[in-house]
Amino acid sequence: MVKALLFDMDGLVFDSEKVVQRSWNMAGNTLGYGDIGNHIYNTLGMNAKSRDEYFKGVFGEEFPNDQFRDLARENFYTIVEKEGLTVKPGARELIFYAKQLGQRTAVVSSSRKPYVEEMFKRAGLYEYFDTFVCGDMVEKSKPDPEIYEKACKQLGVKPEYCIAFEDAPAGVESAAAAGVYVIMVPDLVQPDQQIRNKAWMVIDTLEEAIDILRREARE
Repeated sequence: MVKALLFDMDGLVFDSEKVVQRSWNMAGNTLGYGDIGNHIYNTLGMNAKSRDEYFKGVFGEEFPNDQFRDLARENFYTIVEKEGLTVKPGARELIFYAKQLGQRTAVVSSSRKPYVEEMFKRAGLYEYFDTFVCGDMVEKSKPDPEIYEKACKQLGVKPEYCIAFEDAPAGVESAAAAGVYVIMVPDLVQPDQQIRNKAWMVIDTLEEAIDILRREARE
């Protein structure tokens, strides 16, 4: 019996990964590092601490992480204010349907909590979640299971009664390692066979998930 749904955010609920990539390119060029947006493919699921370590490993200890992060954030919000941030197909409907069923809901994102909460408030979805567990609230980033273990504990629901929705391989590994069933909805990165084996299902859009929940409710 499904008692709770756990949602990643970037690339899953919001079509934000491409905006992040653009903001990184802009910040990289400002700082003299050129287009570095493609590094997002290597950092999906990382929290800020792990991402800082990654950039220092690639560009050297002198890489200005704080300055880069501030510039990237400023660029991101500039783009969002101008162009908006799209909610991905089926996301709203799935969240509303989960609440109709009386299921608990959580956002489980590697991003910082202030950013996560702001994005959901902007989209009018904040009130539909029982808890938010974010990258600045844990020591280890995805694919470590810590963030999903914490989310299940805060919801008061055992992992085996939860379904997580993830778009990136690191998120799939994190949820699966915590004992949560994972439905992957790929965004920037397609899963290899190893990731497919760890996911309960791989679907194209969140629209498909509503039918899955209906079948589970009937069973």
